[in-house]
Amino acid sequence: MTTTFPDKTLLPDDTASLRAAARFVREHDSAALLPLLLPGLVGPDLQALAGHCRFAHAGLLLFPPDADVLRAQLAVCGLAVDTPSHPSVVVRERLARRHGRDPAELDVRILRPQVPGRHGERRAVEVFALTVPPHSGLEPIAAHERAHQHEAHLAFEIEDPEPLALRGLCAILVRHGARPDGGGYNPHEDGTVLYFTLPVDAACDYGRLELYARGDHRDTLAAHLDHPGHPGHPGHSGHAEDPYDRTRRDGRQPAETLLHLLTGAWTTQALAASARLGLPDVMDTRTAYRSEDLARLTGTDRRSLATLLRYLAMLGAVTQEPEPEPEPEPEPGQESHRKQERFRLTELGALLRADVPGSMRSLALMYGGPFYRSFGGLDHAVRTGQPAFDHLFGESHFDHFARDPELGPLFDQSMAASSRMFHPLPGHPVITAAARAHAPATVVDVAGGNGELLGRILTAHPRLRGILLERPHAVAAARRRLDAAGCGARCDYRPGDFADVPPGGDVYVLSRVLHDWDDDRCREILRHCARAMPAHADLLVVERLLPADGSPSLASAWDLHMLCNVGGRERRADHYARLLADAGLSLVGHSPLPLDAHVLHARKAAAAAAGAAAVPDPVTRRS
Repeated sequence: MTTTFPDKTLLPDDTASLRAAARFVREHDSAALLPLLLPGLVGPDLQALAGHCRFAHAGLLLFPPDADVLRAQLAVCGLAVDTPSHPSVVVRERLARRHGRDPAELDVRILRPQVPGRHGERRAVEVFALTVPPHSGLEPIAAHERAHQHEAHLAFEIEDPEPLALRGLCAILVRHGARPDGGGYNPHEDGTVLYFTLPVDAACDYGRLELYARGDHRDTLAAHLDHPGHPGHPGHSGHAEDPYDRTRRDGRQPAETLLHLLTGAWTTQALAASARLGLPDVMDTRTAYRSEDLARLTGTDRRSLATLLRYLAMLGAVTQEPEPEPEPEPEPGQESHRKQERFRLTELGALLRADVPGSMRSLALMYGGPFYRSFGGLDHAVRTGQPAFDHLFGESHFDHFARDPELGPLFDQSMAASSRMFHPLPGHPVITAAARAHAPATVVDVAGGNGELLGRILTAHPRLRGILLERPHAVAAARRRLDAAGCGARCDYRPGDFADVPPGGDVYVLSRVLHDWDDDRCREILRHCARAMPAHADLLVVERLLPADGSPSLASAWDLHMLCNVGGRERRADHYARLLADAGLSLVGHSPLPLDAHVLHARKAAAAAAGAAAVPDPVTRRS
C-alpha cells in the first residue's frame, strides 16, 4: 500500500493539495500510519510507538496571493475560514536559507484548521501560507517548494511524556530508519519538538516526521541534536543533508545566491519570449503536450523550445509531466517519439495567454521589450539622474509610445494588467458616500488610461457618472472598454492634458500618475486638480508607498523602474503629504491596496481643517 501526498500528476493547484491533506488526516490513525512511515516496524516497537504517539496533524506549505484566496481555499476544502493565524518564524527562516532570500521578504503565516478523525479524534491540518502576490518575484520559490515539498510533514504528539520514555521512542524511530533532523523548545507553548527525516523507502510521500512532547525536554533535545545522524553533527556523512544548509556552512551560498540574482534577466526574457512566440496560447492547464507538437504549433525548433520549456517549468509557468508508457517502435525511416517531454500550462503561465481575464501578456511584452532595453542603460540614469529610456530612444517613453501604433496600445494594456490593485477601490468610503448622495455624483478620472478603474467604479455604483481625461489616442480605447462594460452612457470623455482637468466633480482620481514625474511636475498636476475641485470634493491618489522603515516592498523595485524609464519616483506618505500641501490640499489618510499599493485620500486644506473629511478611510494611518 502506498499513500501518496501529493500526487504531482493529479494536483493542479494548492486547493487540491489542501483537500488531499485534510482527507489524509481524516482517514489515518497512528497504528495504521506508523508502519507506512517506517517499513519493517512491527511487534513491540510498533506497539510502543502507537501506544504513546497520537497522530496529530499533517503539515503543508501553500502559496496564496492574499488572505482572501487562502480563506476561499479553506472554505472549498470544508475547513474553518476563521481559523486564527500567526507568523511562522521557523518556516520563514528555513525558506530564507533555502532560497538565499531576506526573511523580511517572506510573509509566512501558520494556522491549524481542525479535522476530526474517523472516530472524532482531535486532529488538524497545519497550514503554512507563504503569501505570493503577482509580480512579487516569489513565484520561483513557490514552484521549487511545490516540486520538492520540503515542508510537508506528519506530526505525532506525546502527552505527559517521561524523559526516559521519550528517549526510548526516539531510539525506536532511529532504529527503523528515521534520521534526526533538528528540533527546538518553545517556551511560549512549553513544548519540545523533535524532527526526523523519514527513510527513503517509506510508503508515503511525506518526507519528515515531527514528534511533539509537552514540557521542557531540552536534555533529550540536546542528545537528539548531537546524534551522529543529525546533519549538524561533526560525524555526519552529509549524504542526506539539505544542500542549501550545506552551502551556507561551507561558504558557497553567497556565490550561489548572487548567481541566482544575476540570472534574473533570463527569467524576464524567458517569460516574454514565451508570450511573443504564442506558446501559452497553444497550451492549456488540463492537457500535457509533447515538445515536438508545441514546436510545430509555434513554428519553433523542437530542441530549442524544449530547453525553454524546461526553464519555464523551473519558474512554475509550466509543469513537466511524467513520461507516458513507451510507444511502439516506429516504422523504418520514421522518427521515434519515445522519451518525448510533455508540458502542461500552470495557472501562473496561463496569465500570459492573450484571451484570459486578467491577462498579463502585455506586461511581459513591455518588461521584456522596450523597458528591458532601457534597463541596459541603468548606469547612465544613476550617473546623470536622467532616464535611460530617453537616452536610448531619444525621447520620453510617453512620446515614444504615443507615436508607435503598436507600443501605445500595448502600454495601456500593460497598465491594466495590474488592475488587481483596484479591486477594493469601489468600496472606498469616499466612493460609496458619493454613490449614496442625494444628487447623482461625478467621478473624474484624471489620466485614466483605458478606463479600467473608472469602469470598475461605475459598474459597482450605477448611480455614479464619470468623466475620463486622457491623451487623444487613448480616449478611443477607453470608450470601447466602458461601452463594453455597459457604463459608457454614464461617462464623458475629455481629450487633453493635466491643464484640462474638468471642474465640478465630486471625486477626483489620480491613479499611478504622480510617480511618473518629479516633484515640480507633481505640484503642478496637483494644483490643476485643486483648482478644478469644488470645496466639498475628494481626491483619491493611487500609488505605491515606500515604507518608512525601509522594509522590503514592491515600491522599492518600482522606484528603480521609474528612475530608469520615466524619470519619476516612488515616495513615502509624508513626501506626498508635503506635495499635496504645496498645492493647497491636505492628506486625510491612506489605506492599503493589493500589490503593495495604497490609496491616499486628500481634500482641500480649508475643508479638511473644518472637519469636512468626516468619512474615515479603512485601516487609515494618519500622516
